[in-house]
Amino acid sequence: MAGILVLGAGKLALGDMLFILISFILLTLAVKKYAWGPVTKMMDARSDKITGDLDYADQERARADKLAKEREEALKNSRAEAIEIVNKAKENGDDQKKSIVAQAHSDAEGVRQKAKTDAEKAKQDAMSEAQNDIANLSLEIASKVISKELNADDQKSLIDSYIKELTPNNETK
Repeated sequence: MAGILVLGAGKLALGDMLFILISFILLTLAVKKYAWGPVTKMMDARSDKITGDLDYADQERARADKLAKEREEALKNSRAEAIEIVNKAKENGDDQKKSIVAQAHSDAEGVRQKAKTDAEKAKQDAMSEAQNDIANLSLEIASKVISKELNADDQKSLIDSYIKELTPNNETK
């Protein structure tokens, strides 16, 4: 059988070869026009779509990175603001504490001064009352000793002289 094929190959005519060559060229042109063009267009469109998708992905990644950096910066800023707010609150608390303590000291000093003034006034009132009591008592004693009732002018002059005598003695004590 191999011998038959070799013998048949020699008988190929020039017309068959031309027919095969023209058929091959026509088929190549038909494939180029109807198959290769649409396939190439489809491949170019797919390539463009992939390129666009990759560009879009790059843009989105860059945008996501930018947003992440902005959020990180905002987070740092908010942390710094929170620390600043806490520090200000501490300072305000310390200032209020100092103000309250100063006010308490001032109030205590005022109460102490008022108590001192009240005590001095009470002392003066007690001295005045004691002087009046001593004057009345000395008047009674003097009345009994003299055995007579003094009139108002005599009483007043006697009391005033007695008070003058008592005041230097009481102040020196």
